[in-house]
Amino acid sequence: MRSLLYLMANALLVVSGSQPGLAQARVSKLQTTIGAYAKEHDFNGTILIQDKGKTIYHRSFGVADRAFSVPAANATRYKIASITKAFTSVLILQLYEQGKLDLNGTIGTYLPNYTGEGADRITVHNLLTHTSGMRNMDTVTSYQEGFKNGIQHYQTPYTTDELLTRFASRRLVSEVGKVFNYNNGEYIILGKIIEKLTGKSYEEALKERILQPLGMRESGMLYQRDIVKNLAPTYFLRDDLKVMINDLPAYIDNWYAAGAMYSTSADIARFANALFGSKLLKRETLSLMLKPGLDDYGYGLWIRSIKIGRKEYRTAERYGSIMGANTLLFHLLDSDRTFVFLSNTNTTDLGEFAVRVTRALIN
Repeated sequence: MRSLLYLMANALLVVSGSQPGLAQARVSKLQTTIGAYAKEHDFNGTILIQDKGKTIYHRSFGVADRAFSVPAANATRYKIASITKAFTSVLILQLYEQGKLDLNGTIGTYLPNYTGEGADRITVHNLLTHTSGMRNMDTVTSYQEGFKNGIQHYQTPYTTDELLTRFASRRLVSEVGKVFNYNNGEYIILGKIIEKLTGKSYEEALKERILQPLGMRESGMLYQRDIVKNLAPTYFLRDDLKVMINDLPAYIDNWYAAGAMYSTSADIARFANALFGSKLLKRETLSLMLKPGLDDYGYGLWIRSIKIGRKEYRTAERYGSIMGANTLLFHLLDSDRTFVFLSNTNTTDLGEFAVRVTRALIN
């Protein structure tokens, strides 16, 4: 009965959220498309869609806590994984706007005690764009390897200083600025730069500069020691065994400024509205963030385009993935539409899901 009432409440929300500028027939098509794809691909989690800042769809699917059969709800909190990097990028760019940081300044400029090989060559720009040339801190190359051997540097508790020295101060393996290599270590360095320049912890800077001003009361940093109310546990589908398992044990703290946040769909939408509405950054600074470089990556976001019919639509995409944590912030830049997908399983390709939803919304 509880599940039935919950679904009815969500259905009412979708109808009441319809906007005059978006035909009811299109909203119905959107509902049908999302429902069918979610069922076919076993989506567990919450989806929120906004058109010009107004919610037109908000619904949850599946189970948040499998041990107690707790259904996912719109207020469920999720591990948002690397969506955290978008927040880190904004904090860095705010310091840039304040004249406290030069995007072309090197790591050594801001962290004089940094011992990595690239201290005087790797710039803040390189860190933001994953072009540092530094050896990647994540050495596990497959999930099978992780299941067999564990993921050592996430399964031992480290301070952020230890993360910096052990895993984000490595030798260079390619020329600085020439190769895109997605590396959590670069955003650990950015987190430490934020702490150095603000004189506060990363968490404090995040709260004071983004979360509190935007009223993001359901968001924050995760720590292994803390029990977070309404936080969905994460589960991983092992393809080789065809079973859902608990995520490998890990200290979420160790993802730090690269991936340790939690949030809700509504809070991520607040962040997106403020970011793309130039409420967090000046327009010219936002343009820097949205300028695609190698691998179509800007500052913490992929900037791409999708073709629907004969028209190209520019997108800003921020994916997050840590084992079962599977998230996506997807924004259509030219039409101001935002999609938030937050899931606690790895069963669904959220990029493909977002494209399917985009076609339903536009066609």
